[in-house]
Amino acid sequence: MAGQKILVIDDSKVIRVRVREMLPQGNFEVLEAKDGEEGLKLIRQARPNLIMLDFLLPKVSGWEVYQKVQAHPELSKIPLVIMSGREEEVMEKIPKPFEKHFFAFIAKPFEKKQLTEAIKSAMVLAKKKPVPEAPAATAAAPTSGAGAAEIQAMTVKMAKMQAEIDALKKQMTQVITIIKQKLK
Repeated sequence: MAGQKILVIDDSKVIRVRVREMLPQGNFEVLEAKDGEEGLKLIRQARPNLIMLDFLLPKVSGWEVYQKVQAHPELSKIPLVIMSGREEEVMEKIPKPFEKHFFAFIAKPFEKKQLTEAIKSAMVLAKKKPVPEAPAATAAAPTSGAGAAEIQAMTVKMAKMQAEIDALKKQMTQVITIIKQKLK
């Protein structure tokens, strides 16, 4: 596994150092980013083998980093572990089960065993992720390259909108439950 690059994007130096210390010595090159903007730059330049992404980040949020990575066919294949001390904030944007979105989730604070399990899970999920459908759409319908790109962009937007709708439905269910409890 030597030569494997792990990018840890977290505004907390403590978390970045903790992840580095929990990984087996000498097996990984750990890259660090303190905000989403720096993280995106490193993702594009270094092409890491795994991304560990805090969801709440300065400059560019973890949610925005996630969306940009998922919208790029090549980058979306990189195994991803989302980290957060507030799972409910992740669920506002991305509904459970997280595996359906092909990333692993780890709640902060975490131990070495949990980190190892999340990394293994992310690797497995990344292999299961379907290949982007742009080439199939191009073969099925004789459109220009721009048309195929538009179709792919619209497909990504639809998936994001569906995730937001699912999150809103869940929130509405929670609000109704609270109202019913108050009325008792």
